[in-house]
Amino acid sequence: MTIEQQLKAVIRDVPDFPKPGILFKDISTIMLNAEVSNAVLDHLVAYYENHGLDAIAGIESRGFLFGYPLAMRLGLPFILIRKEGKLPYEKIKHAYELEYGSAVIEMHADAVVPGQRVLIHDDLLATGGSAAAAATLIEGAGAEVAGFSFLVALDFLKGENVLNQFNENLYSLVHY
Repeated sequence: MTIEQQLKAVIRDVPDFPKPGILFKDISTIMLNAEVSNAVLDHLVAYYENHGLDAIAGIESRGFLFGYPLAMRLGLPFILIRKEGKLPYEKIKHAYELEYGSAVIEMHADAVVPGQRVLIHDDLLATGGSAAAAATLIEGAGAEVAGFSFLVALDFLKGENVLNQFNENLYSLVHY
């Protein structure tokens, strides 16, 4: 069975969440299955081990679930991209628009070394807003966005069009 088939077998659809008309793709069910979780991590390691990455950045909070273990397995630093007010040290921030409002994300000012090639990882690609905001932070700190990694891509929302301005290397394990 392919990794996409394994994931589609465990990802749960939740209708009308967080609002009516939305079909939410619940990845929490992946964490209930150690075999599938390990298969995801093994697949990501094999895919990225020769991409010349210098660091991996994960977007709070579900981007931490596989982003940090991936960084550890590849022997790379892991950069926390968090919601405003969650990081204790000097930080840089970026405000961006969401479908239903706005948000601010931050990272520590010293988390990125200028010139680093950073992979941005998150659980799901929808409209691309959060990943684009993370990319803006990474580039603003002088590093290069080496690509984007997602467990799930909702292709009908065309988030890749937003991210291609930073890097066209987008990889998702599951497409809907």
